[in-house]
Amino acid sequence: MLVPKLKNYVTTTNSKHQFRKYKNLIKDQVPTRPEQLWVSDIIYIKTDNGHNYLAIVTDAYSKQIMGYKLDNNMKTSLCTEALEMAIKNRKYPDKKLIHHSDRGFQYCNPKYTAFAEENGIIMSMTEQYDPYENAIAERINRTLKYEYGLRNCIKNTAIAQEVTKQAVSIYNNLRTHFSLNLRKPAEVRLNPNIKYKSYRRNNVNLTELTI
Repeated sequence: MLVPKLKNYVTTTNSKHQFRKYKNLIKDQVPTRPEQLWVSDIIYIKTDNGHNYLAIVTDAYSKQIMGYKLDNNMKTSLCTEALEMAIKNRKYPDKKLIHHSDRGFQYCNPKYTAFAEENGIIMSMTEQYDPYENAIAERINRTLKYEYGLRNCIKNTAIAQEVTKQAVSIYNNLRTHFSLNLRKPAEVRLNPNIKYKSYRRNNVNLTELTI
């Protein structure tokens, strides 16, 4: 007769640290082109051997996942390797770029911020605990978990890495989005000619002056 108690949510953000926390540069603003704004986050993946963690870097305009890394830890190197992949996949390296994330210690770690800034990336972070401050990243997390099987318990890290690789490839190259006029992320990043759609009110364009 009792409602079963759900398992506790696995926390992937620890903002209680002494590292520098950056201001939110993108509040109520939307991107106007690819590689103008990247959003990053970490999600947990269940395996038979315990939790694994997936760091993701997504292009906010096209919704393309630019870089990712899955492993059995939440070290700063997990996020750095995801960002390194994203940088290697850039098509517009001469354009200004903002990196937006939560205030987790991985993203605030000087090793991470220095790596980003050395590659000409401007740091931006959430300032509250409102998930809408990093809504695109949260939406991508949910899509990967619920549409591509990452919500299920996977046997081990090696299989989880392969499942993630396939999920990212399908998501980037085959999944259409209503916000992209039913086009695919990889297509939009390479051929940007759509007006960015946001479902939040009072948004303004993220202009070059902002960054």
